[in-house]
Amino acid sequence: MTENVWTRWPSREALGRAGTPRPRRMLAWAIRLLVVALLLWGAFSQNHVGIGGAIAAAAGVLLAAVVSWGFFRTTYQHRLVPSLALIGVLLALAVAAEATGFRGPALVLWCGCGISALERLPLAAAVPVACVGLASFSAFNNDVWLTTAATVAGMALAGYVLRLDAEARGSAQQLLAQERAARAAEAESAALAERTRIAREIHDVLAHSLSAQLVHLEAARLLIENGADRERILERVVAARGMARDGLAETRQALSALRGELTPLEDFLSELVSGAEGAEVTVTGERRPLSAEASQTVRRVAQEALTNVRKHAQGAKVQLRLDYGEHEVTLGVRDSGGRPGELTRSGGGYGLLGMRERAELLGGSLDAGPDEEGFVVTLKVPV
Repeated sequence: MTENVWTRWPSREALGRAGTPRPRRMLAWAIRLLVVALLLWGAFSQNHVGIGGAIAAAAGVLLAAVVSWGFFRTTYQHRLVPSLALIGVLLALAVAAEATGFRGPALVLWCGCGISALERLPLAAAVPVACVGLASFSAFNNDVWLTTAATVAGMALAGYVLRLDAEARGSAQQLLAQERAARAAEAESAALAERTRIAREIHDVLAHSLSAQLVHLEAARLLIENGADRERILERVVAARGMARDGLAETRQALSALRGELTPLEDFLSELVSGAEGAEVTVTGERRPLSAEASQTVRRVAQEALTNVRKHAQGAKVQLRLDYGEHEVTLGVRDSGGRPGELTRSGGGYGLLGMRERAELLGGSLDAGPDEEGFVVTLKVPV
């Protein structure tokens, strides 16, 4: 055994009653009551005991019970000095009982001290205490030496077995508590991840929808300030209304996504470009369903890229290419270049940055920049 084993206390879970089955607790109380009954019987069965002696014996039994309860409490709190002091009081009571002719109670106390010490104290302190208690029992027991030796060995073994059983029960309680804590942490982490996902979906939907509406409303304001005709102003207002309607549809779609009810990605991209002139969608590779997070990321990047085209490259032709690779899905959005819109400076400019962060959370990447003709956005998401 290592030094740690000799100086280590049994855990509080081992010394407590938590996790102990009800029948076993009832058996433990029955044994304690039996010990008290034996002490009382041994005290009052002596012929030489008078009234004063009987009162003193009853007081001694009561004191032994109180000290035993205190010993159980201090060992549960891992307080070594008070525990040794209390078990020393019990050994002294046993000596006093033997000196006054109460041999039966004395033997019971010595045995109880030996077994309890092995069960509840660190082994470095339990072994000397058990040796004192069981040696005193051997010295004053009237049985033949072989019977006494067998009894002492059996009690020492019983105390150590009780210790091992308590430590096993305590370890089971600790593992159960750790498992519960791990499950609670896992549930909390899952809830936090889900809340983050919901917040991200709401942010992306609102950012896209409101940004598009802002483009048209700001255009309408500029047209009014410049004295444009009614038809051009009305066109912008109608477009803003359409964006609001689309935003409501996207919000419903986001809610459906959170419930796991997503439309096929190819259909979504086709619907996304259906109202845009010069925009087309190409799908290559073996089509397969994606996770909700990956699918939503592709959708949001496509929306953001088309919004940027409307803002910064009016009249440009747009090609959306969705490629299903073996290990990743790639979305490419390329425009042919167009004239800067009236509202090039409108909006916060954080759309692609947010999409890049979203892609990186999934272990993917997003690249955006100009090419020979116009502007290219490339998203790669592992699957």
